[in-house]
Amino acid sequence: MLTISKLFIYPVKSLGGISLSEAEVTDRGFKYDRRWMLIDENNQFLTQRVHPQMALFKLEIGGDGLSVTHPERGEMHIPFEPVEAQLSEVVIWEDTCQAVSVSREVDAWFSDALGLTCRLVYMPDSTKREVDQRYAPKGMITSFSDAYPFLMIGQASLDDLNARMEIALPMNRFRPNIVFTGGIAFEEDRMNHIRIGGTIDFYGVKLCARCVMTTIDQQSAKKAKEPLKTLASYRSREKKILFGQNLIHQGSGFVKVGDPLEVLSTHTEERFIVGGS
Repeated sequence: MLTISKLFIYPVKSLGGISLSEAEVTDRGFKYDRRWMLIDENNQFLTQRVHPQMALFKLEIGGDGLSVTHPERGEMHIPFEPVEAQLSEVVIWEDTCQAVSVSREVDAWFSDALGLTCRLVYMPDSTKREVDQRYAPKGMITSFSDAYPFLMIGQASLDDLNARMEIALPMNRFRPNIVFTGGIAFEEDRMNHIRIGGTIDFYGVKLCARCVMTTIDQQSAKKAKEPLKTLASYRSREKKILFGQNLIHQGSGFVKVGDPLEVLSTHTEERFIVGGS
């Protein structure tokens, strides 16, 4: 039996994640997941890939907003409703979309903590950022995630990886939204149509290509060679290192830790088959 074991959201893109016992599914992913994003002076998104110190920011959800803490700069409150609400065109990978400024106070705090000029923006409901149309139906949207609203990883897959390395790594290196237990390592690779909790349908659309971000310790912000070095030895396809499955969905409601995960169909396409899966 496959069972949901962990749920995560990452309200501000590339900052710390929040573990939840249940998560609300919205039109563009879990509620609050990557609805905020830091941008530079050219309105380009900031990422741990370039600024690993972003890992040091930890978040919590409060009644009226987010609480962000930094080990040296203390705490900052981010309201759910932006104070400035000034529209800007922001760039995330190849996409350009509209976002609203949060507040000058928040901008100054993040700029001071990161040591660079930046602004925090929020994606309003009016912004509809479509996922990559090569792998998903037209009209599917996401927030400020890299490409898709959900990333799912099986605990067995991480266990398999850790068994091959000298030092075991936690799941937070891979920043999933959904983790499940049961089954075999990399079973998620071939999941096509799944149902969680008997109510919400999810569809696997693309294996997740991993980058240097997985090598950043989420507590210290220090970089190393693992896990990419080990993953490259058995999880490579077409010069990409693959770990986890990107999902889209139909329906709304809540997903809870402990919910059953039912596999309704599996992939047969070659692109979902990787050595070791």
